[in-house]
Amino acid sequence: MTAANGADGGRPLLRLTDVVKHFPVRQSLVGRGGASVRAVDGVSLSVSEGETLGIVGETGCGKSTLARCASRLYPLTSGRIEFDGQDITGLSRRQLRAVRRNVQMMFQDPFSSLNPRRRVGSIIADPLVIHATVPRAKLRARVQELMELVGLNPEHYNRFPADFSGGQRQRIGIARALGLQPKLLICDEPVSALDVSIQAQIINLLADLQDELRLTYVFIAHDLSVVEHVSDRVAVMYLGKIVEVAEAERLYAAPRHPYTAALLSAAWIADPDQAAAREQIVLRGEVPSPVDPPSGCRFHTRCPWAQERCAAEEPPLLPAPDAASHLTACHFPLAAGQKAPARSVP
Repeated sequence: MTAANGADGGRPLLRLTDVVKHFPVRQSLVGRGGASVRAVDGVSLSVSEGETLGIVGETGCGKSTLARCASRLYPLTSGRIEFDGQDITGLSRRQLRAVRRNVQMMFQDPFSSLNPRRRVGSIIADPLVIHATVPRAKLRARVQELMELVGLNPEHYNRFPADFSGGQRQRIGIARALGLQPKLLICDEPVSALDVSIQAQIINLLADLQDELRLTYVFIAHDLSVVEHVSDRVAVMYLGKIVEVAEAERLYAAPRHPYTAALLSAAWIADPDQAAAREQIVLRGEVPSPVDPPSGCRFHTRCPWAQERCAAEEPPLLPAPDAASHLTACHFPLAAGQKAPARSVP
């Protein structure tokens, strides 16, 4: 599979090569013992220093699993992960300690990612204590500095998570992630559990922190409008595979994969006139099971443009004729403005 290179050909900070993560299915009455959930099935991506790579797709497509594989929270079934030029695929827990300082995660739910029985100060201080990066005498001052950095009142150091709103709890999670001064921050749907107005505040905060601290982001979401706002490049996942990768502006203006076009046609648009004039692509049928994905192109069972070749042959991820950085895994990629055929989905 062709690797999706970083923006502008810059030095890759994170590189995934044919990453596979399967989860075994337990023996059951329906006889599925020995089967596996193919959550991530051969993903190759790279992220350059200082860029934001957005990853989008429907629920269950493997976005969060890919994030946990990239941060080595999950061991791989197969494949290779390189961070800052070092192969970290087979590192032990002890060897990963140095990598953990440079790769941090921001989790989806600000309510469940914080221990309600512990004070905020000790939660934010945990990484600093574990990695022994700050002397005990200076720990409180460093934690309060981090709280101020993310827009929290440092005087609230001794409060519990229940005393904070959802947006403030997410800021606590950001402060905890930034304590070790990481190079890469993996954001796993960090605003999906927040109100729209709070989402904007968190997104703007992340943008400011990226400029100030020279961070690199992997930003996972199912809201395409959010991803468009924050990302330099966007990768689209479907059923464990990457089906399209391109610069955000190009992908939103001229998607080449039918699945990307369908997602964009359903995305929210603020302008009511534009929304009324847009043709929506309706995908019929259920998302196939990752235990038994379709042959060939995994999207062919729901694709309005599918042909016989799609069911027989898996399409490789190949560059567009006019843009080497725009990769699409489709036998019949869309031309600009191409409309869906007037026929039912096979």
